[in-house]
Amino acid sequence: MADITILGSGGFGLSLAIMCDNAGHNVTVWSKFRDEIDAIKRTGELKSKLPGVQVNKTIRLTDDITEVKDKDMVIIGIPSPFLRGVCEEAAPYVDKRTVVVNTAKGLEAGSLKTMCQVAQECFPENEVAVLTGPSHAEEVARGIPTTVCVASNSREISYYIQATLSNQTFRVYATDDMMGCEVGGSLKNVIALAAGVCDGLGLGDNTKAALMTRGIREIARLGLAMGAEEETFAGLSGIGDLIVTCCSMHSRNRRAGILIGKGVSPEEAVRQVGTVEGYTCTKNAYELALKLGVDMPITEQLAKVLFEGEPAGEAIKNLMGRPPKNETENDFLS
Repeated sequence: MADITILGSGGFGLSLAIMCDNAGHNVTVWSKFRDEIDAIKRTGELKSKLPGVQVNKTIRLTDDITEVKDKDMVIIGIPSPFLRGVCEEAAPYVDKRTVVVNTAKGLEAGSLKTMCQVAQECFPENEVAVLTGPSHAEEVARGIPTTVCVASNSREISYYIQATLSNQTFRVYATDDMMGCEVGGSLKNVIALAAGVCDGLGLGDNTKAALMTRGIREIARLGLAMGAEEETFAGLSGIGDLIVTCCSMHSRNRRAGILIGKGVSPEEAVRQVGTVEGYTCTKNAYELALKLGVDMPITEQLAKVLFEGEPAGEAIKNLMGRPPKNETENDFLS
């Protein structure tokens, strides 16, 4: 049994809290939003994110950031744009022995750093890990069998997290490729947003299959340029997370993309859906691709749709009209 604090009372943070509590751990959930904490206490659920899912009464709910003290594990479930701020707020109270587990997916605007790189800067004396994979909050919270992976710079720490969080409904694989896990988990949101646009345009299964296949290829290209391992993108944090996010209506990225494909402005689509990590990640990933000299045509076209007003149908034409290429490009294998 572990003492765990989860930073963030959104859908995924709360789903992990329920899963960990059911597994017998002592769980505290922190949120900066007192009204959200009070609503969960009053109704027993988070109706806006996990309607119908009861939050165990044994889970402690708080808006006191000092609740990260004396914990075995702190799990970060904060949207990527706010991760640094919350980590900096928590850092003075986190013990050196505490393992910090990040679940946020994205790249930081400006620095273009991964979320674990940001967390490591905020917790320089702590072991930091990433937990990622095909894991919709709506299903984790309901105990539907889910498999994810964990990676850190220490196998001992990865195995500790694996042993602590694994149970009958939540299976954790350990891997050494921290960068690959982060890139796969972040960039799949970009491709899922594009997949939703295709759905909104009324395109077919052929289109989505092509988009996903070519999408994982360009995700891998960026990952390799950042030091990741090719094999990782064939695993849970790569193709696994890509499949679930491109194909499920639980995916906010896909839902926002559908609205955009139907003619809703990108800004309004994000407003309607809520947190859409792929929106800001598209811009940051395209900027990083240009910086590293990595060819990412899907990301490039999506960035033009989201931020330059290019019609979605025109973006499809641009992708289909690219010069002929060999499917297994040499630059991918070199």
